[in-house]
Amino acid sequence: MAAASAVLRSEWTKIRTVSSTVWTLASALLVTVAMSAALCALMRSTFDDLSEVERATFDPTFVSFSGMMLGQLAMVVFGVLVVGTEYSSGMIRTSLAAVPQRAAFLFSKIAVAGALALAVGLATSFLSFFLGQALLGEHRTSIGEENVLRAVVGGGLYMGLIAIFSMGVAAMLRSSTLSLGILVPFFFLISQILSAVPKAKEVARYFPDQAGSRIMQVVPDALGSEKAPYGPWGGLGIMLVWVAAALLGGWLVLKRRDA
Repeated sequence: MAAASAVLRSEWTKIRTVSSTVWTLASALLVTVAMSAALCALMRSTFDDLSEVERATFDPTFVSFSGMMLGQLAMVVFGVLVVGTEYSSGMIRTSLAAVPQRAAFLFSKIAVAGALALAVGLATSFLSFFLGQALLGEHRTSIGEENVLRAVVGGGLYMGLIAIFSMGVAAMLRSSTLSLGILVPFFFLISQILSAVPKAKEVARYFPDQAGSRIMQVVPDALGSEKAPYGPWGGLGIMLVWVAAALLGGWLVLKRRDA
């Protein structure tokens, strides 16, 4: 039986020596922070053009995470590559020969990659917040205000969980191409479109991205958004259920199918 510490070190070596995974994490941070900063600067200059409802529900914390939509794309790619590259390269056979305990292999990989994604997510969230508030000028808030720290930490958790969810999906589908072909349209087209369609939005609000993003809001129904039947922690809880289901599915597939 492979020692747990040795398996963890092996997974860490795989991740840090593959340039694509390193670059996707760097992209997640840079794209999110840059896009959020640009949109905060734009919001400051156009604040007076907002509707009365949008001004009344203006959430400077949530606005500072405006670039999260693009940043999470990099997190999806990272999560998929961490798992899918083993299958596309054929390294999965070698990995399972070295670590026959498939649960230990999969969850060690997810533990290392997930911890790294969460660390980058938190760094991204805090940088986006502080830079965004500086650019919002008189419309800014501070980290000490009620629920702001929760939202900032929640933003980092959200990004990390998106990556972990993607790892679970990739473990189920055993293909980077297929996983990206499903996840990217789901998060950036299907989820967004359905959330704007009457009746369908009642279902879409329980999707992982729609529910999880509530943790980043300080002002309920920020900027006149639709009222949700759950709060910030309830939304994060829904996202955690999706993540757990994806990881369980990935483990069952790995357990029952040959490499």
